Amino acid sequence: MLRRSFLAGTLTTISTAALVPPSASAAQASTAGAQAGAEAALDEDFLTLLTTKNNAQVPLVLADHQNPADSVRGVARKARRLVSAYVWNRSSYHHDGTLLGPLHTLYVRLRDSQHDDGTYDVGNLHSPPDSSFALQDICMMWTLLDADGQTATQEHRDILEAIIKLAGPALATGGVHTPNHRWEVSAALARINHLWPDRRYTERIDDWLAEGIDADQDGVYSERSSTYASEVTNHCLLTIAWLKDRPELVGHVRRNLAMTFYLLEPNGDVDTTASRRQDQNRIREIWWYLTQYRELALHDGNGRFTTVAKGIEQRGTGELGDFLAEVLERPELAAVLPTAEPIPEDFSQVYPEQGLARIRRGARTATLFGGTDFHDLPLIASGLSTNPTFFKLRQGAAILDSVRLSPQFFSTGHFRSDGLRRLGPKAFRLGDEVNVPYHLPLPRRYRRADGDYAMTPDGRFYSKMDFPHRPKHYRTLRTEVVVTELANGFDLAIELGESEVPFAIELCFRPGGQLTGVEQLDANGNYQLPGGTGAYVVGNDRIEFGPGNGATRVTMDPGERYTYLGGSLTPAGLRVYITGRSPLTYTLKLRCSS
Repeated sequence: MLRRSFLAGTLTTISTAALVPPSASAAQASTAGAQAGAEAALDEDFLTLLTTKNNAQVPLVLADHQNPADSVRGVARKARRLVSAYVWNRSSYHHDGTLLGPLHTLYVRLRDSQHDDGTYDVGNLHSPPDSSFALQDICMMWTLLDADGQTATQEHRDILEAIIKLAGPALATGGVHTPNHRWEVSAALARINHLWPDRRYTERIDDWLAEGIDADQDGVYSERSSTYASEVTNHCLLTIAWLKDRPELVGHVRRNLAMTFYLLEPNGDVDTTASRRQDQNRIREIWWYLTQYRELALHDGNGRFTTVAKGIEQRGTGELGDFLAEVLERPELAAVLPTAEPIPEDFSQVYPEQGLARIRRGARTATLFGGTDFHDLPLIASGLSTNPTFFKLRQGAAILDSVRLSPQFFSTGHFRSDGLRRLGPKAFRLGDEVNVPYHLPLPRRYRRADGDYAMTPDGRFYSKMDFPHRPKHYRTLRTEVVVTELANGFDLAIELGESEVPFAIELCFRPGGQLTGVEQLDANGNYQLPGGTGAYVVGNDRIEFGPGNGATRVTMDPGERYTYLGGSLTPAGLRVYITGRSPLTYTLKLRCSS
């Protein structure tokens, strides 16, 4: 009834009683629920924003709703955008009959692409987790259309119902690939069970949850990914908590959102340097977290969560229209938020489990990273942290997206620190030692007359040489970087030795500003600082860097693991190189001003 009244536009206040009740063991039990259960005014600015953004999505969907390249997940999301507009009293497309034909086309495509076992192919074949992403949208659409109750959409609901009922058993018996898939499947099953209860669904949810939520004490999930935290895990845990009365799950989301304060950049980016997934080398924005911050702000009476949510709304970037469906399904999310309180803007935080440090001084932020998986698992593979960026710096709009170091040492690739250690309040150490063997003759007892030895790894390549049984001589390269925070920037004291090798330091700046004091190498964004000091300027924001160390050209070597397959680790942006030869001690001075 609440949802139906909300869709019809007859409510002026909203009860927050439907928010997940606080867990008795929640760390914030004294404040959690401070606003939950109260009768609150609607946040009219928020509703206007989502309505406007959704209105803008509709013509784009109508113009492209028969795109054969769309995945099942893309088709479901397009249909969800149209359904939101159709059922919402304030939409320009409320009960607009011109939406019904395209919606029917999208539903039929969802129906016809579903396998007899209830699953979909989305890259992966007959995939329960990938099907679950689409099923969440499909369940949401059925719920909204049912609450709207229009005769004109009865056939639509019938198609969606058949899809949902066919999918349920497959999700309750199928498997997954990644940690977040467990929560995606569980959330989809929670939605299906809410509509058409089945003990098999709840038992499967309990099985997955019994494995434990893969989060550390800081609230960071095992994939260390902002993408999967915001798009999957947080959203799914809140859905399960709401539909299955599992309030203990909210605490994981609360900790993750609170930790994200310290990854948040002033412009709304989220630092992803430590991620184990695709976003470790990508720009990620905070807008994906909007309804999560709203829900926990209301649930806990948390003004800092309000600040982040309102910041997202004020920036207005991203597909904010997609959140309209969530709010129509759960009107309590549209309540006026608690009074905003400042989020941290002056800190130096270390996260040992990630090998990550984050520093913020107002408009200046820095990231230090020494927590790749490379030293435990020397592989380049999906699901592993392999990012060679060990330092980042921002001064307002001037953004140094990465500092990397590449010694040309037996094609072992970039320097990746083996951990991060705090030396003092404003000093940190990164370091690594690489040992490359020369293999000596096999001991007599391991020799074979036919020369047919085991195929074994050398560390860089494989060969039929029985490497483990060979004595070795080693060449060693030690690298240490001591990062010291200063009042106006940072010093990166780099010590390379003991082998004599050429090296290159790469500073990659985000496009949008002007480089000065450097020599352009080509038309592809490559520059060198042979001497003196360079600068990168965006408006009034400035990052100076140097000194240069000579004009010798040294190529960044990503290592044989990349070059063997034609791979690349060249970051996008304006790349400035400082080169030299080890052994040496060199201090990269980074100075900031606005």
